[in-house]
Formats: sequence, structure tokens, C-alpha cells
Amino acid sequence: MPIPLKELAEFCNAQIVGGDLSTVIHSAADIKSAQAGQVSQLTSGKYVQHFQHSMASACFIAEGFAVDNIPESMALLVCADPEISFIKALELLHPARIYNPQVAPQAVLESNVTLGVGVYVGPYAVIGENTIIGNGSAILAGVYLGRNVKVGKNCRIYPYAVIYDDVVVGDNVIIHSGSIIGADGFGYKFRNNVHVKVPQVGNVVIDDNVEVGANTCIDRGALGSTLIGAGTKIDNLVQIGHNNKVGKNVIMCGLTGVSGSCNIEDYAILAGSSGVADHVTIGQGAVVMARSGVAGDVKAGAQVFGSPAKDKKTAYKEQIALSKLPELLKKVNLLEEKIQALEKTSG
Repeated sequence: MPIPLKELAEFCNAQIVGGDLSTVIHSAADIKSAQAGQVSQLTSGKYVQHFQHSMASACFIAEGFAVDNIPESMALLVCADPEISFIKALELLHPARIYNPQVAPQAVLESNVTLGVGVYVGPYAVIGENTIIGNGSAILAGVYLGRNVKVGKNCRIYPYAVIYDDVVVGDNVIIHSGSIIGADGFGYKFRNNVHVKVPQVGNVVIDDNVEVGANTCIDRGALGSTLIGAGTKIDNLVQIGHNNKVGKNVIMCGLTGVSGSCNIEDYAILAGSSGVADHVTIGQGAVVMARSGVAGDVKAGAQVFGSPAKDKKTAYKEQIALSKLPELLKKVNLLEEKIQALEKTSG
């Protein structure tokens, strides 16, 4: 949506320095590729070289961030937090698609389905009996919602997501394509040389303002609920096992796997490809670094790395020591040769 530079600055709480106030901004782009009519951001000194040659008509920059060689055609949008101001600009210039309220004729709604005001249900969506969908939510094409599901207000569930029976979804939740919420947890008992399935009769409860990435799986509890706390953001291809308790504002990056009955406390970060064994607690604000394997509890605020994961500083020292191992082996071999030579001489 094109907007005059002055209006954009006012909307994003920025002060204009230089440039042409009559310039119209039609879209946003990164500092490397931005062209005339686009707005960008500069938040790190490592991008200054691109900034100096940028064709962008405007650029968000932090108060007190000193730059030289500002392009003549560029207006600086000086603000307290350029990243947040740029997000506001993105939302204004590239508004999310709006789905007008309707139920597509190809959709299947079973008995006693309750739809709130302004709900959109796309083609070939299937909604099970006794399911409730809150005001303003959009259920896109091919979505499957089972029985007794509750979806809150202003949610968006993207095509071909699957939500099993009895799942509860809060307000303002985004669930991306291919995600499966509420499948059976992985529970078996080995008896008489066979794996006997433990019935998984719990559910999944997702709190407000959660985002679930594409092809992520969140298993239902065996008896109670698998819980996802408010504000938590889950990347693509994440596996969350049964009966996990994930706190508020947790970050879980792609390819992370969490076994059953874990407690991931508020503000924890699980970086890409990290793995967590069952019945583990990750403390508040702790960080599990990429490709780490966690077998035991992690204290609040700790940063761990490696497999098995340990304190980041200790793990880094071990990695440095391992990198020196070939050199040490050469020295050991030389010492052995000298000892053997001395033994021959003395003999």
C-alpha cells in the first residue's frame, strides 16, 4: 500500500532527516537490494558498506547511530527502535490478506458446529461435530478440525493443517500448513515380545498468541494435556512429545525435538536441531544451542552446548582442545621415537 514518506514516519514514530518529504514509499526491502520507492533498515555496522551504495528512498536507523556517505536520494528515519519501526512499516506496506466472512460451499461442517462473527471457512475444510470457532478466525482450504475442538478469536489456520479431537486453541494463534496438533503421543509397553500401545486420551492446549510453524507436530497428552504457553513461537519441523509443559514466550527453532513429559520454562530458547530427552526441565531463560543434545536438567539462565550438552564455556574449551589433538598426537609420536632411540643407545 503506497504511502507518503511523511505519513510513514509519523506512523512509525520516526523523525525524517534529509530526503524528499513528497516521496511515496510503496514497499520494503533489505538494504542490499532496496530500490527507489522502497524503505529499508540499518541496524548493524556490518551493513554500512551496503547502506552507502543503497538506492532505497528511506532507511530506518537508531538514534545516535553515526553513518557517513549518506546517499543523496535517501531519507533517514531516525527512531528509538528501528527494528520495531520497520516491522510497523512492513505491516502497513504489506498488509496481511483479509478473508471476508463466508463458509465455502465445498466445506464440510458436521453437527453442532458453532461459528463466531466474521469467521472464514475455506474450500474442502472439514470441521467436526461440537467444534467452536471464535470471532474473526480464518480456517483455510483443506484444514481438518476434529470433534470438540475449540479455536479462539482471530486465529489463522493455514491449508492442510490437522487438528485432532479435543484440542483447545487460544486467541490470535497462527498454525501453518502441514502442522499436526493432537496426534497420539509415542507411548508403548513391551510385553511378551510385542509393543503394547498405551492409549493417549489427553489433549493439547495452546494458549494465546502462539505461532506454530509448517510441518510441526505437537502430540496429545497420554492422560492430561500437552501445554503450549502464551506467546511461544515454534518453528517449522519441530516435534513436541506428549505431556510437555512449554512455558510463555519460549522460542523453539527448526528441527528441534522434545521427548515426553518435559518442562520448558518461560523465555527458554531451543536452537535449531536441538534434542531434549524425556522428563527434563529446561529452566527459565535458558538457551540450548544448535545441535545440542540435552539429557539432564538445565538451570535457569544457563547456556549449554554439545551432546551431551554442558555449559557453553566448558564445551567450547573441549572443542578447542579437540582441534589441537592431531598436533598433540604428532608430538607424542615424536617423543615415542626419541624414547625408543634412547633405549637402544642405553642398551
